[in-house]
Amino acid sequence: MSGDAPVEMFPLNANSGLMKNSMDTRKVFGLDIAALTREAAVDMLERRIRERSPVRLAFVNANLANIAYENAHLHGVLRQFLLLNDGVGLDIASRILYGKPFPYNLNGTDFTPYFLDQCRTPLNVFLLGAKPAVIARVAEIFPRRWPQHNLVGYQDGFFAKPDEARVIETIRAAKPDLLLVAMGNGLQEQWIERLVPEVALSAWGIGAWFDFLSDEVPRAPLWMRRLRIEWVFRLMLEPRRMWRRYIIGNPKFVLRVLRERRLAGGGM
Repeated sequence: MSGDAPVEMFPLNANSGLMKNSMDTRKVFGLDIAALTREAAVDMLERRIRERSPVRLAFVNANLANIAYENAHLHGVLRQFLLLNDGVGLDIASRILYGKPFPYNLNGTDFTPYFLDQCRTPLNVFLLGAKPAVIARVAEIFPRRWPQHNLVGYQDGFFAKPDEARVIETIRAAKPDLLLVAMGNGLQEQWIERLVPEVALSAWGIGAWFDFLSDEVPRAPLWMRRLRIEWVFRLMLEPRRMWRRYIIGNPKFVLRVLRERRLAGGGM
């Protein structure tokens, strides 16, 4: 790898199976993370929907990068996705490996509503994931917040394995342009791999966004978000659930990035 020269990416194409797209990316743990501004990301994703070109999208934060580092199957799955940078950990990695941060922090919690606000193409949207009460509240909020888009269905993420076929057929029948999947890092991306392009045109893994939108989980204060330490707030809010992800995972991520830099000979 050298500098920030464009590399070839292969997002899905509805007709040929693969579409070659030249895009500026930065490689982290062997994953090509797109280096895009927020506006460029919106334009590209809206254009792909208008062209009926399927996209699997993942927002890669330090936690998902760590999981993929340790899970060869997930790593292979993510190589078939468009990957956007999520959080300060990816900026640290970019500074270490490339000498500069990403152009914009494209985390799913903020980028997803921004995209829905800015997208001029009316979309058929299906919501998948979260607790039953949470997804029901989101389904009430969505049409009021984004009347320009059409909510074609929703399904909570707490269904049994025998119900998977029913859920898949429900999504297929709804014919969504955009499927938003909130099942947590790793699992949601594996679901997206199964569903695009056979069941949905495009799907994004959006993590805890439904919880935030429904006020099930509070966001960090704005000053913490501006300082890029929202993870500290989440750790304080749910220490028993989040301590391993942040207290162990964050240092592990940085050490792995430093090791990657060392293996590359001190430069990329």
